Amino acid sequence: MRFDRPWLSRLEGGDAPLSSLPWLGDDGDGCRCDPSFREPVGTGVDDRVVLAVDADGCPGRGDLAASPDCLATVVEALTERDADVIRTRHAGRERTYAGRAAACLIAAGRFRERIGFHETRLAERVTREPVAAAREAGGREGPPKRIAAETGLAETVAGAAGPADALRAHAGPTIAATRVASAPPPEATLVDRWEVDTGATVRLYDGEGALRTYHLTPPSSRLDDEAVARLAVAKDRLLDDPTGGERAPGRAVRSVATAGDPVSTLVDVLRRHTRGYGALEHVFADDRVSDATLSAPVTENPLRVVVDGERCRTNVRLPPEGAATLASRLRRTSGRGFSRASPTLDATIETESGRVRVAATTAPASDGLSFTFRRGDPDAWTLARLVDAGTVTPAAAGLLSVAVERGVTGLIAGGRGAGKTTALGSLLWELPAETRSVLIEDTPELPSGALTAAGRDAQRLRVGDGAEPSPSEAVRTALRLGGGAIVVGEVRGEEARALYEAMRVGAAGETVLGTIHGEDPPAVRERVVTDLGVPLASFAATDLIVVLDDHRVRTVAEIVGHDGEAAFEPLFERTETGLTASGRIDRGESRLVESLARPGEPYAAVREAVDRRADRVREAARTGRVAPGRYLDGDEEDTGDRGGEGR
Repeated sequence: MRFDRPWLSRLEGGDAPLSSLPWLGDDGDGCRCDPSFREPVGTGVDDRVVLAVDADGCPGRGDLAASPDCLATVVEALTERDADVIRTRHAGRERTYAGRAAACLIAAGRFRERIGFHETRLAERVTREPVAAAREAGGREGPPKRIAAETGLAETVAGAAGPADALRAHAGPTIAATRVASAPPPEATLVDRWEVDTGATVRLYDGEGALRTYHLTPPSSRLDDEAVARLAVAKDRLLDDPTGGERAPGRAVRSVATAGDPVSTLVDVLRRHTRGYGALEHVFADDRVSDATLSAPVTENPLRVVVDGERCRTNVRLPPEGAATLASRLRRTSGRGFSRASPTLDATIETESGRVRVAATTAPASDGLSFTFRRGDPDAWTLARLVDAGTVTPAAAGLLSVAVERGVTGLIAGGRGAGKTTALGSLLWELPAETRSVLIEDTPELPSGALTAAGRDAQRLRVGDGAEPSPSEAVRTALRLGGGAIVVGEVRGEEARALYEAMRVGAAGETVLGTIHGEDPPAVRERVVTDLGVPLASFAATDLIVVLDDHRVRTVAEIVGHDGEAAFEPLFERTETGLTASGRIDRGESRLVESLARPGEPYAAVREAVDRRADRVREAARTGRVAPGRYLDGDEEDTGDRGGEGR
């Protein structure tokens, strides 16, 4: 039997509300959802259609997996028009159906339209039981089986035990930019569980595919409907608060809370989603997570994280509107342009758990917005902490400590995520306490705040392509600021010439340090000389290269001249037994150790200073004195080495 649809012309307006259609009237199935099609703008995603369902006042709450009535309303709406995503809102909570869930709903709508020409019963069944209807159609020959295959209904429900599997929603308060799936992956096996300081719970699942699932349950997921509704009202109160300030979220919540409400939780949720970075704050607070990525297009990719070095998918999604909100926030906090005219952004954000580095792209550099986050460490790294972590041995740490204290020019090299910046930051604590250090960075990562808080004289110069000085201008500024250590982070372009200008014209005996990408010393030389255009004679001003791989020191090499070339001699190399001394220092052959000697000081005395420093670092690591204050103040015998003049 063919459907008679004289009301079809009402849809031709595109964005017209669908509640006026006959099959959505109050005298129908009891669902009082009000669906309408929308095409959001300003999200960076073109030609995107959203079926927005207002479920306020509906007994089914817009929960499509739990309410057959609400499900029927949505499938009937999709009978006439496809959508890229389906959203339902009820009492301050939004459920988003995307990916497989959206595909299932769209396929059900297409199936209903086509099968209705042949039989009404199956067309009506698919609105409330899409999984069962697909299986019934697949078990029959003729039009039902063919239409189920052609519309994609059979494929989208394959393997689903029921609506809960096929229609997994990503939910969250309407005040939130992110959406989180509450149900674990189908047929998943729980392998680990832990709590985050923010109150979130994390479960790690093995399941389908090669990637594990990092399943986040934020505190907002445990709020009941009444509390979530009050949270939405509290946001409106917050926006209207003329005073503002840090206490504003608390005032807003208390103005609407009732007896029994989890006020502190509501305040935290409101603050995170209006002043912070929402559900991402829980990820940033997880010590086991090092990196997080949202790849373009965000409509198709969930958040992925690196947990204990292993990449995992998550149950967190950032819809285009949320991605646009995050991009706007990054523009404000960084003070930098981020648009089609300037489609890349490198910035550092301050979260409640510490500093996080963000690299973002947008069109035309990528297919819309994408974000990569790298957590900073809230605790300052020292050489003792690196020894404790297995990054470097006490012997090598002793050499690095004395070298930095006495005015070395060195590069910390390695690949992406090798630990270069962490190692460089630890070396800054080896400078004499009275030394002034100027840190030249485009993205703040070095511990200038911790150094200043410890009474050190540290100043950051921010470089960039806007109002900030260029790297070479920053180096000249640093030299005009007076004597002291010059540290250039992330040498990758003009920074190279700036760094070697500092090495060449900097005051004698002052430490000059920087990080650079390179897998070994020859690769560093090739990158500096060939790729970055630094003359070989200038590169020879480098005293020392430290190469890291996967947060472990692979090589500590000194640079020596042979036949007009800059050659490398290893002082420490990683072997099967660990980071091992080459013997060059003990044989009295190290030009670096010789150059570290103070006036009148023999080579052997420098070796002894290195050995004493190695013993000191070893003891600090053994006794747990790895924080800057305890590590630096823990050995009075070494003060003679730490207070001397540079070369």
